[in-house]
Amino acid sequence: MTLLSDQRQAKKQRIIKAAAEVMARKGYAGTVMADIAAAADIGKGTLYEYFDSKEALFFAVFRWFSQATGAEARVSVSALGRSAGERLRLLNDTIMGAWIELKDIYALTMEFWSASASAQMRNRFKEVFRESYREFRAVVSALLRDGIERGEFRPDLKAESIAAALVGTWDALLLQAWFDDRFDPVETSREFLDALFEGIRAAG
Repeated sequence: MTLLSDQRQAKKQRIIKAAAEVMARKGYAGTVMADIAAAADIGKGTLYEYFDSKEALFFAVFRWFSQATGAEARVSVSALGRSAGERLRLLNDTIMGAWIELKDIYALTMEFWSASASAQMRNRFKEVFRESYREFRAVVSALLRDGIERGEFRPDLKAESIAAALVGTWDALLLQAWFDDRFDPVETSREFLDALFEGIRAAG
């Protein structure tokens, strides 16, 4: 990439992050492009050079949010020299630990789910949601199958089913933490994994 294209990409990322912060605070409906331009410290005209509508920028925020959380998950499961169980625990702590960093913009998740139900944006958002969940389930399924092959987990384990349930659990725990400040998703998820491993551990 050239210096000019690098600078343009950096500014685009700055706009997306500024939009994420503003939309998390004000909601999609309550945000106007002028708010985002001010937060990104650019002119409104410059903002429209990168995104021609608030909807297009909202979708870019959604893609950025999905890719960022997915990247963290992939890094945590690539840890070398660890058992499948240890890597699952590491993945769990990465996802739940990210709650502290993402708490201020977690409201965006509600906005994304709402967009996936709206007639105007439904298909676009559902497709990314569908692919993100498929990829995430595949990562967890691969860890479980690795544990089966290593003799850590039961050979009759249905990896895809357990993975889907585990991904759903993580989603639900973060949602509960969003609604209840006293709820601890990190400790709860660790205790849940302890119980899960008791059920799926190979005999002996």
